[in-house]
Amino acid sequence: MNRTDRLMAIVLELQKHKEQRAEDLAATFETSVRTIYRDVQALSEAGVPIRAVPGQGYSLMEGYFLPPVSFHAEEAAALLLGLDAIEPLAGGPSRGHAASARSKIEAILPADVRERTDAVRSRVRVLSFPPRQRETVELLRQAAAEERSVRIRYRAKDARYSETERETERVIDPYGIVYVQGAWVAIAHCRLRQSLRHFRIDRMSDVVWTDERFTRPADFSIRDYEPGEDRRTEVRIRLRGRAIDRFRETDYFYVEESKETEDGLMVTLKVRYEEEILHWVLGWAEEALVLEPESLKRKVAAAARNIAGLYGR
Repeated sequence: MNRTDRLMAIVLELQKHKEQRAEDLAATFETSVRTIYRDVQALSEAGVPIRAVPGQGYSLMEGYFLPPVSFHAEEAAALLLGLDAIEPLAGGPSRGHAASARSKIEAILPADVRERTDAVRSRVRVLSFPPRQRETVELLRQAAAEERSVRIRYRAKDARYSETERETERVIDPYGIVYVQGAWVAIAHCRLRQSLRHFRIDRMSDVVWTDERFTRPADFSIRDYEPGEDRRTEVRIRLRGRAIDRFRETDYFYVEESKETEDGLMVTLKVRYEEEILHWVLGWAEEALVLEPESLKRKVAAAARNIAGLYGR
């Protein structure tokens, strides 16, 4: 990295982080602390308002921002594709903000860069989901931002009764929302269960704000959050024929391991309870064979007999 690029990068680092020590900047840019001292001095002489606090490091004076930067076609395409993805998934003000940001980026692109960026975007499309889910996502996003509790009706599968669903009314404190495996999920403290839970938004109904407030734990970060492992039941299945290709086309997140053998593809999964995967196994028909556990094999056999009975066999 030449010095001009490093000077610009130092300002970006200081904009991104509240404070940076000379040692931190030196490690980031793989140079000496003495070089960082000289770079900071050069930036100060060029009019960049950098504040130095002994023992704490460097920071930019509040209110200072870099002027608009230029983008390469690939960089602009990456930003605009991200905004293209966000806009149909968001709702309310977030959707408008995404559209506004996209317009501003497009406005500053030179004609040749815009043409190349448009060529990339023309080959990628993000489809929206039903408006009701979009509105719910936006409501929960705002509730999380303002730390306001939300009342919902929620359809949850009952682990004790196969595929039975129970609908309950709950008050939740949304800490954040994530988009995973094609579904929006709210990470929230459940007042009913008195614990942190995951709520699929497509299972919610009658979602309304309440007048209650909550305080998110100071150490909680949606970016760093890792759910506790509650899938302890191991299932082993052998797939054959077309099922192997169909399996590879999906992204089934219960899968722990898949291994090619002479007899087919051996798949190991972890589930919360056997009924959770029963219909998934039945969907493969004769191309899937449950190897373990024995209890799941019996349930698959019983379900197959019931299906055969429906057709008079």
